[in-house]
Amino acid sequence: MTHSLQRILGRACDIELNEVRATLASFGLVLILMGSYYILRPVRDAMASDWTDAEVSWLWTFTFLCSTVAVSLYGAAVARISIRKLVPSVYGLFAVSFLLFYLGTQTLEDRVLVDKSFYVWTSLFSLFHISVFWSFMADTFTRTQATRLFGFIGAGASIGAIAGPAMATLLVGDIGTDPLLLVAAGMIALAPPLVIWLQRLKGSELGNLDLRAGVAAFDNIGGGALAGFSEFLRSRYLLVIGLFIFFYTFIGSFVYFELKNLLEAYDIEARSQIWASMDLVVNILTVIVGAFATGRIAKYLGLPFTLASVPVLMVAGMLMLAATPVVTVAVAVQVVRRIGTYAISRPAREILFTAVSRETRFKAKPVIDIVIYRGGDMLNAWAFTALTQGLGLGLAAVAVVGAGVAVLWAATGVYLGRQFNAMKADESAANPLPDLNS
Repeated sequence: MTHSLQRILGRACDIELNEVRATLASFGLVLILMGSYYILRPVRDAMASDWTDAEVSWLWTFTFLCSTVAVSLYGAAVARISIRKLVPSVYGLFAVSFLLFYLGTQTLEDRVLVDKSFYVWTSLFSLFHISVFWSFMADTFTRTQATRLFGFIGAGASIGAIAGPAMATLLVGDIGTDPLLLVAAGMIALAPPLVIWLQRLKGSELGNLDLRAGVAAFDNIGGGALAGFSEFLRSRYLLVIGLFIFFYTFIGSFVYFELKNLLEAYDIEARSQIWASMDLVVNILTVIVGAFATGRIAKYLGLPFTLASVPVLMVAGMLMLAATPVVTVAVAVQVVRRIGTYAISRPAREILFTAVSRETRFKAKPVIDIVIYRGGDMLNAWAFTALTQGLGLGLAAVAVVGAGVAVLWAATGVYLGRQFNAMKADESAANPLPDLNS
């Protein structure tokens, strides 16, 4: 049986016989984690239409503060608790927590506190579930194995990101939104046994019992973020990357709030279906665009164009929303924005970090990815609230403001692309290729 699976998997990756079961278990683990998140996500976002802009802004503020505290606590736990115990405990905690949230929805008459806590907690889950997974992978596979197998394992995340919203879309009409929490909790509960099995396979089949992931393996969830502030503030290049992220969160926040307000007239089941359907379309098209278009855009049109392309699309999208502030237009803008972000802007943004040193990358990147990103979400949520509830602007007027910010976002992308090209040119001039004909 294992030999047959090796031959089948061999068409997708260079896999050895002793790696088959561990690879399939890892593939299944990331699939259920992503699938569970994308079942919970539309439930979370559907709740927001019941709250005012100020209430959601406060929730985003709490999310920012809780995320900062959570990554610090997790970083401390990594240094004190073995990965063997820590990883299954984290997933077990999340599984139990969503079960308790479901029980709360069934037993408490006043659900406001439960729903708002669920909103923030799901946002924390989105920060941790995949980051912890890849850190665990670094503790399971050697670097050589990772090079050969992580591409295939990562495909499980893409499948989960498609299967999760598909399940939510199909189920919510029959069972409602609350039972989706129970479905997600059951899926996450499968993670600890898979993690424990993988830990056994690590020694029995992979032969990596002595492999231990260092602290650097956990940098992507915020380890050492405070030490990166000085690196971030000293570099104009990194500061502009931070500004690019800030403008990105501005547009993301404004489109989210516009859509939240337009969906207020729908019941929560209909909202959940709309959000889940958007997730499904976005994740399918992201895979297609990422596989067939992103590399070609960056290669033939250059990084300045690649970084500015999505912001330019958002200028047009926000102007369309200003002219026709209806649900269908808002949904279309949100779908285009997210596809462009995941398939084009995010990969292009990661290219920018190849122009700085490895030390700077590890110190400063968590500051940008967590503090600037989450802080931008928080500040821009309050900016939207100030425009709507403070100044009394309508959705059309706010969309015009968003279009202006998207212009600045595009200009920042062009600047960063040109700076990257200049830095790479200087590096090539300083380290010329040897003359093979001499």
